[in-house]
Amino acid sequence: MTLAIRKIEPRDERHWRDLWDAYTRFYEREPSEALTHYTWSRIMDAASPVHAIVAEAEGDGVVGIANYFIHENTSALTPACCLQNLFIDPRTRGVGVGQLLIDWLVAEMKAQNWSRLYWHTKENNYRARGLYDKYTPHSGFLRYVIKNPMA
Repeated sequence: MTLAIRKIEPRDERHWRDLWDAYTRFYEREPSEALTHYTWSRIMDAASPVHAIVAEAEGDGVVGIANYFIHENTSALTPACCLQNLFIDPRTRGVGVGQLLIDWLVAEMKAQNWSRLYWHTKENNYRARGLYDKYTPHSGFLRYVIKNPMA
């Protein structure tokens, strides 16, 4: 499977919505059109701190999404990045899509000089934790943090 990680584009809305809805249901919430619309509009707004990247499989389209936001903080001199939502189409799990999305964010962290990249997950999300634990041990709060040695 040939995969490309790239910044999200307006043409990705339908696939993003499908994966976003699945992510929402995974965390036992019902999708809300108002929230979905608002989130999408923030992702598409260049002035917003909310961003997204996608994993695109040749011939299959978008198979993974990562929504993230950049924010100031009181722990460092440079902004931090929070990976808010990561979701992979269940039909393409286990082939490294999630790792590629996180690797893209790690590279961006270094390029943009963000102080750290972090994310949260549920304690019983063992499949995701198997990937996350390869990057950094959890903090006890199930909050994952990667510090930028260059910042």
